[in-house]
Amino acid sequence: MSSEIEIDVSPEDLETGRLLFAKECTFILGAVKMEHIPITDLPEIAFAGRSNVGKSSLINALTRRKSLARTSNTPGRTQEINFFSLDEKLMIADLPGYGYAKVSKARVQIWTRLVNSYLKGRPQLRRILLLIDARHGLKSSDEDIMKMLNVAAVSYQIVLTKSDKIGKGALEKLIEGINKKAPFHTALHPEVIATSSRKGIGIEILRARLAKLTEQV
Repeated sequence: MSSEIEIDVSPEDLETGRLLFAKECTFILGAVKMEHIPITDLPEIAFAGRSNVGKSSLINALTRRKSLARTSNTPGRTQEINFFSLDEKLMIADLPGYGYAKVSKARVQIWTRLVNSYLKGRPQLRRILLLIDARHGLKSSDEDIMKMLNVAAVSYQIVLTKSDKIGKGALEKLIEGINKKAPFHTALHPEVIATSSRKGIGIEILRARLAKLTEQV
């Protein structure tokens, strides 16, 4: 049984997303300090999530590249914000993963300071995509990040990864549970998108939604 959840998207938006993400996407730099973060007026989307949630795989799937964003079997390895430019129309920021038990408290504090500074200093940031592994649902560390984003008043949207790994019924139940929590998270966008980088589930929909964000003034 397919685990894909239907979302209403117009053919025009799907085509706009397809065309945008068919363009060249290039790695700009990796920033470990605020002074390294590129100065740009491009609309920006950031990807956040627990270590090994599949951020790099999703970015690669969206941009049709196999190794644009580096994937790693070592959780917590990436400790910098990686920036990518999509056709000089959209900036993509890949935030370092969080929530891995073996990362020291000092490393967690460095992550928190860097990300908080980034959130406060990016007026062009259209949305944070908060990636959640569909097999595990929301963890306490995810809810901590949601609270941080609420305080920062940055719009964020939950994107489920690896949704092909669970059945449609379990996926619907997970989304229902997230929706019940939504009223308690003031900055949370109401739409949850379920994806699978491996099977291409939800990729076209996410492209369409992100392309739409580039049109915002």
